[in-house]
Amino acid sequence: MVIGIIGSFLPILPGPLTSWVGLLILHFTSLVSMSRSFLIITLSVALAISVLDYIIPVIGTKRFGGSKLGIIGTSIGLIVGLIVPIPGGIIIGPFLGALIGELFNKSNFKNALKAAFGSFLGFITSTFLKFIVSIIYFGFFIIKLFDNNDLFI
Repeated sequence: MVIGIIGSFLPILPGPLTSWVGLLILHFTSLVSMSRSFLIITLSVALAISVLDYIIPVIGTKRFGGSKLGIIGTSIGLIVGLIVPIPGGIIIGPFLGALIGELFNKSNFKNALKAAFGSFLGFITSTFLKFIVSIIYFGFFIIKLFDNNDLFI
């Protein structure tokens, strides 16, 4: 579950799907049982969010006149922002990455800045959705775990 929450910020880990696997693992223990419909619905939501994770940044970038280089720059900027120990690196990194990507694609700084903002906005929206779903799944995990009264008596 914790890896799923972390994965909502890292582009290489599928956050909601990883969190869902945590629910599935809990289901297969002898401690807690979940209904099949609960698992199917939560899997469907995780898959939908995973698909939207690729679509939302593209929509944000295109809406503000951006390019593929802006999207690639956003992802690279996120990784650099996580590695470089500066305050707000996870926020500044994707924006600067998108701006640099757009500057490689466009000569006009104003247009590149606008497209970088769109790419960044799409990234933030997508990350927020993944984080919220991962936190909700973590909540389900805790509720299902503590709902079983035999565990903690």
